[in-house]
Amino acid sequence: IMGEVCTRACTFCNIATGKPPEALDVFEPGRVAHAVEKLGLNHVVITSVDRDDVEDGGAEHFAQTIRAVRHRSPDTTIEILTPDFIRCGPDALEKVVEARPDVFNHNLETVPGLYPQVRPGARYYTSLRLLDDAKRANPALFTKSGLMVGLGESLSDLRQVMDDLRAAEVDFLTVGQYLQPTPKHHPIDRFWSPEEFEQIAQIARNKGFLGVSATPLTRSSFHADEDFAALKEARQMALAKGI
Repeated sequence: IMGEVCTRACTFCNIATGKPPEALDVFEPGRVAHAVEKLGLNHVVITSVDRDDVEDGGAEHFAQTIRAVRHRSPDTTIEILTPDFIRCGPDALEKVVEARPDVFNHNLETVPGLYPQVRPGARYYTSLRLLDDAKRANPALFTKSGLMVGLGESLSDLRQVMDDLRAAEVDFLTVGQYLQPTPKHHPIDRFWSPEEFEQIAQIARNKGFLGVSATPLTRSSFHADEDFAALKEARQMALAKGI
């Protein structure tokens, strides 16, 4: 949602960047809801470009889209993948959480030491705080984040990010191999092996994530419907055990 032009210039991403030519489309939430209903979707992931040109970063637009989908498809579960709302006040996140998505996803993308090269318009601790604030605002909300490997990070770096995410009570972690979109984008430092991805997954499980998807081809919305079902089951099991 919110157009095809992003106001950020992340070096891993091949989305067009610049000043968006148009204001937000007020009819878009209704069209999204119509599409979800027509397709008969059980689970939908709603994501967007960054819109730093909009006062609330597009938070109200997200909220309207969630509400529209809920109205037309009340049995559909909704996962959102949001910007960081870095230039907005706390009201922006409140708007989104109050619309009651089932899963709140915001990707850290990489380790803090690589942010200046990989996510120059973002701040690691701003993104981490967004996830923490979302969980505090609604403890029943499932929270989720994703990382890419192959940008220049170490396993030790990944362990620290996992600790930070668990401190923010993030429930689900996705980890996938970075693939360079074009020669102009951030170079690939190395390819992590399938065995290393298995090690990453095991480390994450040991740290207490309710769900983990870590494979070379894992992406943020990889098998999102199946993962959401697994998350609900894992939470129920944890509650039954008194964890």
